[in-house]
Amino acid sequence: MALLDFDLKVSLRSFDLAVSIGIDRETLALVGPSGAGKTTILKAIGGLMVPDSGRIALGGEAWFDSTGGVMLPPENRSVGMVFQEYALFPHMTVRENIAYGEHKGARRTDELIERFRITSLADTRPSGLSGGERQRVALARALVRDPAVLLLDEPLSALDAHTRQVVREELRALLEELDLPTVLISHDFADASALASRAGVLIEGEVRQLAPVAELARRPADSFVATLIGNNLLPAVSRPDGSGKSTLTFEDGQTIVADRELSGPVGVVIAPWEVEVLRGDLPREAVPANALFGRVSALTPVRDRVEARIGPVQVECRPAEASEMGLEPGAPAWAVLDRNRIELVPLDG
Repeated sequence: MALLDFDLKVSLRSFDLAVSIGIDRETLALVGPSGAGKTTILKAIGGLMVPDSGRIALGGEAWFDSTGGVMLPPENRSVGMVFQEYALFPHMTVRENIAYGEHKGARRTDELIERFRITSLADTRPSGLSGGERQRVALARALVRDPAVLLLDEPLSALDAHTRQVVREELRALLEELDLPTVLISHDFADASALASRAGVLIEGEVRQLAPVAELARRPADSFVATLIGNNLLPAVSRPDGSGKSTLTFEDGQTIVADRELSGPVGVVIAPWEVEVLRGDLPREAVPANALFGRVSALTPVRDRVEARIGPVQVECRPAEASEMGLEPGAPAWAVLDRNRIELVPLDG
């Protein structure tokens, strides 16, 4: 039996939410577009809404059981929650915001102020804090009750790109240290993969795929999952050869081979960072197999890498490599797809 179990059914405006997941001392990320039902799950676990049916239990103790008529109020659940916009009280100082969440018998405000390195901000109100500082205060307030479960609602979405990277690393170290059942929701797979051990992709109330984050990225169950987590999804027609391989033909007539068998229209899935880039002035005979020729239509520096599009293929490489390969808008280039890294999924629209 998992430490935290939730089996929920909720009728929402456009669809029915139905999820059944168990987690241990780990961080589970629920990833999906806005309106998929992610926040509803957090609210149900935290006691902020009543599901239509199901059961929520921690260590076998029911927090909600529609059959047994159990519905513990939020204050009786050992939950710490960080809201998307942090929900700090604007008229309270940092110290007062954190102390407000103290559970009876728990006196940890000063300890957490020191732990989160916000001692100099203890008498400051939220309007005087940066985004990263607000997030630290919100986390401290969530932890001041010594919760048994931690719930994080889009914990990084309110931060700018630079602060997001720094806070992501801090939060990952904190979650590893806490070792609590943690449910995190996000629309950004990069956040989920950095913070969680497992992730579930939620769309219209249904978990499309639940797996360790590495497996989810490597073997998406369908085209929706593939695109959500940032992979290339390249339409092609697949013709298997009966020996475990398939020839893939793209719209422009170029072909490659994959070590998978699937027939008909498919999505060719590969991560941008797993595509090798070669100079476009190389003759075809000097280029490895499984290379697609195209022109660079986009080139964007992002922190320590460069994102580019070669024909229909999104790639990532180091700035020095981009310069060496002559990547610039309009320039020709080769994108080499490692056949061992290619996954094929049926095209489902």
